[in-house]
Amino acid sequence: MVPLLLVLLLVLILFGAGFALNALWWVAVVVLVLWLLGFVARPKGGSGRWYRW
Repeated sequence: MVPLLLVLLLVLILFGAGFALNALWWVAVVVLVLWLLGFVARPKGGSGRWYRW
């Protein structure tokens, strides 16, 4: 019974980590797209940077 519970716990942890990593990949893709759009649509005058930092 204990080995079965350990295996189920391991599967649950790995599934949760996989879901979290997948969500982080989607967040990274969205941030990259926004950064590229800001890079393309930056203002022509001034320093040329569209962000303040």
